[in-house]
Amino acid sequence: MATIVFLHAHPDDEASGTSGTMTRLSREGHRVVVAYGTGGEHGSAPEELPEGMTLADYRRGEAEASAKVTGAERIVWLGYQDSGMHGWEQNSHDESFHSADLDEAAGRLVDVLDEEDADVLVTYDWHGGYGHPDHIKVHKVAHRAADLAAQRPRLLETTMNRDAMRAGWEAAKEAGQEAGFDPDQPMEDGEPIGTPETQIHWRVDVSGDIESKRAALASHASQVSDVGMMLQLPPEIFLAWFGTEFYIEPGRPAGIVDDWPFADLEA
Repeated sequence: MATIVFLHAHPDDEASGTSGTMTRLSREGHRVVVAYGTGGEHGSAPEELPEGMTLADYRRGEAEASAKVTGAERIVWLGYQDSGMHGWEQNSHDESFHSADLDEAAGRLVDVLDEEDADVLVTYDWHGGYGHPDHIKVHKVAHRAADLAAQRPRLLETTMNRDAMRAGWEAAKEAGQEAGFDPDQPMEDGEPIGTPETQIHWRVDVSGDIESKRAALASHASQVSDVGMMLQLPPEIFLAWFGTEFYIEPGRPAGIVDDWPFADLEA
């Protein structure tokens, strides 16, 4: 059995980004651990939030429900505050993840990696997919923690395939449908979303676990502005959007392959 640690910025990020991979790993007998940099304090507060309960506490419960779907055996909270979106004043708050000392934050993750004797650490691409301050911090913290861990884990970076998104956007326009946003337009950090396909190494088909991915997202139902939108997608569109997960593997020769990046792990 191998141990794979996933570092995510907020509860619900694991559901939209890597829950298909997590579910398959668990089914194959591996130990899945998910760590969150923040409690998602700036997410959407549900109307049914119990009096006296914080949104972060509520979202912890949702993360636990998601873990039951994916089979994650341990949840770890690094203990930082949600930094908000790019340019928010919360970015610079003392307890925000964005403002955290890099070595201190990495040290908290190192404790997890060493306790688990982690074989693989999954993080985000260099700009967190779309420039969110906490997602960028996840990338930096994971790489620093890998350097400091007693046993350096193999690193994978989850990302979005910009070329595939562009193809879908152009097809929708040609069909006269609502095309959404242009994936080549700059996001709030000035960079376009995701990564060009030439820089991606693994294209993972998770269509066989698409219902688990939908269930993991549904575990975070309080987040109506994003999760709610995803769950309203027709099944065929949901499959097209979320049936494939993409990974960069630093140091691997260029070229994308359709394969399972964990095939060499002993169950």
